[in-house]
Amino acid sequence: MSIATNPFTVNGRTYNPTARPIAVICLDGSADEYLDAAIARGRMPNLQRISVTGYRGFARGAMPSFTNVNNTSIVTGVPPAIHGIGGNFFFDTETGQEVMMNSSRFLRAETIFPKAQQAGRRVGVVTAKEKLRDIFANGLIEAGGIAFSSEKAAQAQCSTHGIDQVEALVGPTPAIYSGEASIYVLRAGVRMLASGLADFLYLSTTDFMQHKHTPESLEALDFYGALDIEISRLLTLGAVVGVTADHGMNAKQLPDGSPNVIYLESELNQRFGAGFRVILPITDPYVVHHGALGSFAQVHLPTSGNVSLAEALDFVRALPGISEVLDRSTAARVMELPLDRMGNFVVCSGRHVVIGRTPAYHDLKAIEGGLRSHGGRYEEMVPFIISNPLKPEYTARAQGDPRNFDIFDFTINGPRG
Repeated sequence: MSIATNPFTVNGRTYNPTARPIAVICLDGSADEYLDAAIARGRMPNLQRISVTGYRGFARGAMPSFTNVNNTSIVTGVPPAIHGIGGNFFFDTETGQEVMMNSSRFLRAETIFPKAQQAGRRVGVVTAKEKLRDIFANGLIEAGGIAFSSEKAAQAQCSTHGIDQVEALVGPTPAIYSGEASIYVLRAGVRMLASGLADFLYLSTTDFMQHKHTPESLEALDFYGALDIEISRLLTLGAVVGVTADHGMNAKQLPDGSPNVIYLESELNQRFGAGFRVILPITDPYVVHHGALGSFAQVHLPTSGNVSLAEALDFVRALPGISEVLDRSTAARVMELPLDRMGNFVVCSGRHVVIGRTPAYHDLKAIEGGLRSHGGRYEEMVPFIISNPLKPEYTARAQGDPRNFDIFDFTINGPRG
């Protein structure tokens, strides 16, 4: 079956695909240490090979270093200030509601997928987390593409997902709190490519394994070994493969295993009085991953006006474990965030510290056994791998400040020949 080579433009970027399958993979939570540990122990020979014959380096992700933010940046090719998704969660000041940003209605930029489908590519998008599917599917199903999650694979229907009987194609629906939920994503991509259902893939995994296991653990090594097998199958089918991550991952706990958390809302209310609202944009349905504890927060001042912004900024900056405090306009500029979906200021914590609201807000039983999480600057740098040698101009760009949301550009336009 022939593969279309028609160019298409999305959000100011023009893509000129060749007649080869494209497979872009977002390995959720994959700090580079995971790849290093697996490669050093011989568990990822295929990734090791393409790292030598193609390109392997680092890219800077979008801030905050959360799933919805970065996946949306990857599939639109633009930062949050343009696409509008500045977290998994935000406080809508117009409605007075705390809202989950897991719907395409919050998108302010189109994804790459409908245009690729309209240009003649057969687009298949698979995500582990159902929360992302609506964003990825925006305009794609109507254009004739496919988008489903491994979490809800059995529920996929042609009218809403562009495909049905996924379990017959890939296998039984896996548990979302498992490594298999991610392996299933890549296996689905392989099966769709092999069967001719798709030749333009986006495969986005879940970070359950990284939240629960260190890079050197046997569980992580087995997991990355299984991913490497599926990457090999994509390569064997002729795909140009691009690999990046939405964010990294770090331990965020004290020596006794308890979370190393600053309850910021409690600290502010104790110092200045009640009325502060701390929004934790890591919040999502997967509380077993992180217990809604991450290294980034949006803070809304009390509406009473009893405390000034300057006072609050000075107080939070002095808290041990806090690494960065920026007022709204500065944060919007420096972190490329949507100004109207922010608090009065943003806060980042250190490498091994998370930010919470109040002790009563968080169910720490969900993260018994240790906390590994993300959201701040220390999870901003992620792997950036292209299976094929790059053109000189892309090699030069890779040595500058590549972003993880350049991955489609590099995978489609970057390879030589």
